[in-house]
Amino acid sequence: MQKKDIGLLVLILVVGAVVAFINPRFLSPINLANTANLIGLFGLFAIGQGFVIITGGIELSVGSVIALLGVLFVDLIASYGVPWPVSLVLMLVLGAAIGLAHGLLITRLNMQPFIVTLCGLLIYRGIARWYTADGTVGFQFGQSFPTLDWLTIGRTAGVPHSLVAMLVVAAVMWVVLHRSVFGRYLFAVGKNEEAARYAGVPTGRVIVAAYVICAVLTAIAAIFFAMYTKSISPSSHGNFYELYAIAAAVLGGFSLRGGEGSIIGVVLGAVLLQMLQNLVNLLGIPSSLNFAVMGSVILIGVLADQQFDSYRRRRAAARLPDQSDAPRPQAAGAH
Repeated sequence: MQKKDIGLLVLILVVGAVVAFINPRFLSPINLANTANLIGLFGLFAIGQGFVIITGGIELSVGSVIALLGVLFVDLIASYGVPWPVSLVLMLVLGAAIGLAHGLLITRLNMQPFIVTLCGLLIYRGIARWYTADGTVGFQFGQSFPTLDWLTIGRTAGVPHSLVAMLVVAAVMWVVLHRSVFGRYLFAVGKNEEAARYAGVPTGRVIVAAYVICAVLTAIAAIFFAMYTKSISPSSHGNFYELYAIAAAVLGGFSLRGGEGSIIGVVLGAVLLQMLQNLVNLLGIPSSLNFAVMGSVILIGVLADQQFDSYRRRRAAARLPDQSDAPRPQAAGAH
């Protein structure tokens, strides 16, 4: 674990202790299970957002993709009778196609990630609302999918399967990011894309792969959310979820400048966010202030990142030898 991760873990423990002291219901099995379920749901696509942020990009269409793919998934299995494994694969393929399109627009047409994904946010939300005629999509009365329900919203020994899925994804992505050549390429591109290109790194393919990974993990989260809610209103489903992902990544040590971050960090960031949301609920704070909490978290995270980066630069500069004390070469012929 990095120093940032250890500091974040300590902060989580402190916040948890304070919340439990203020309201003992925080430690009730039901509350812990519900919080763990939300950590799993939001952690899935937050990990994907982290991969994009490492490259110096950003993915703003996460919430809209969750709405669109959730609508399509539920409608395929509930209205058209498509077997759920087939629908699941189709959603993963569609998610990968969305990520590929974003990556190609950014790398081949040199468009800004902010613009590409902002347009995606509007386009996918609009398609979802058009597809449902601005209505609600859900399961019909009496429809049951026991295996799918067990996989997505079931629990084993009280542990939600969404949390299990997130931990499995986190383990795989940890190996990809921290123990593979591709992971080193990601960090290199985020630090300095031009230098990485001159060093032989296929920067375009690395960036495209990051957006594909993000979109596929978002597609997985969309399926979990669809089964969790059982009913989807595309005008509101997934609204501002991209903010949760960005906040979790920033809290977890990912720099919006790119080139920094860890999988453990983003998982801990997702844990802290859900604990803060739970704190808001347990203390009776109006839910309308949730977004104020989110905005404050992102702001504090970015400020902390800037201060840490400035401190690290000052320490690096202090370790450099003083050039004024270096011996000067004697002129030729001097005695």
